[in-house]
Amino acid sequence: MAGVDVLRGLSVLLVLLNHIKLRFLLNDLPVSDALPARMEQVLFWSGHYAVVIFFVISGFLITSLSLRRWGGLASVNIGSFYRMRFARIAPCLLLLLPVLCALHLAGASDFVIRPERVSLGRALAAALTFHVNWLEGHHGYLPGGWDVLWSLSVEETFYLVFPLAAVLLRSERLFLLVLGSLVIIGPCYRAMLGDVDPLWGYAYLSCSDAIAFGCIAALLTHRRLLGPRALRLALAAGCLLSLLTIVLNDESARTGIARFGLNLTALELGIALMVVAFGSGVGNVAMAKGTSWLRLTGRCSYEIYLFHMLAVLGLMAVIRHMHPAARTFPLWYAAMLGGSILLGYLIAQSYSEPLNRRIRAASGSSFVTVERATPG
Repeated sequence: MAGVDVLRGLSVLLVLLNHIKLRFLLNDLPVSDALPARMEQVLFWSGHYAVVIFFVISGFLITSLSLRRWGGLASVNIGSFYRMRFARIAPCLLLLLPVLCALHLAGASDFVIRPERVSLGRALAAALTFHVNWLEGHHGYLPGGWDVLWSLSVEETFYLVFPLAAVLLRSERLFLLVLGSLVIIGPCYRAMLGDVDPLWGYAYLSCSDAIAFGCIAALLTHRRLLGPRALRLALAAGCLLSLLTIVLNDESARTGIARFGLNLTALELGIALMVVAFGSGVGNVAMAKGTSWLRLTGRCSYEIYLFHMLAVLGLMAVIRHMHPAARTFPLWYAAMLGGSILLGYLIAQSYSEPLNRRIRAASGSSFVTVERATPG
């Protein structure tokens, strides 16, 4: 699905631009007001929106692949599901954590966990037990290399619960009822937390509606309830709704619909409509034209997201040492952006994907689709 890969590529770029901009500002480097205010907001301050897009796509892909592999949610093989998720998630996580621990113990600038917040052992335990988001929500932000694990904690919890819910509920209608409840609970929870930062955006229930929207989109795609015309309309409406949300609603604002947690809901709905179309084969040909590099970035988005702070913070340390002229900052931006993407790509090609395939083959979990096969 070229459209889904493009969405993932754009999302990881927004995360990178957000984190790079933030590091420049935290180091008191003069990069404010480099672009018109609205463009600055969209390009550099849409990082959380990008993570929300990832959540929708994750719910969609996991549900779609489960339906393709087992034919129905009630037939999900829990052990096989967990082995496949372990093969995809664990190699990179178990590579990153020792690196972060070593940098902390070496006293590397920007990688040392503040002892008044949590210890290294406590942060490591949170990363391995899927609650970095909870830890940061109650004890404050961890260094940038650790902070990215908050969203992985949400994803991992979803992976843990999904097959159990699918098998125990057995009924697709009951599953949809639970998903519908999460769609309602998500914005209510965000509104209730209000300005409690970062818990308003990091809490499990604050993110659950995004994943639920993705799951609903996958079920709708699987049932093939929409015709070509309706799918084209869904794609156009979803694209328009997503763009309006990102352009007109500052993700950090607590005014307007954001007071009620509905700005993220609008974005989630827009992305869900788009992936329904892409999953049904509408729009993929157009999205594939001239986007090969962006789609490749999207396919490596997990590795790029997990490891990019190593490149960003490493180059920021060089900038602090060299004190380059302000006119060269765009080049440093580009180096951080390109270095992050290259690092993630190399890790994916040489390490995580080969290990993923080996683990799946060894555990007998290689992917085999059922007769009703791929959407679109």
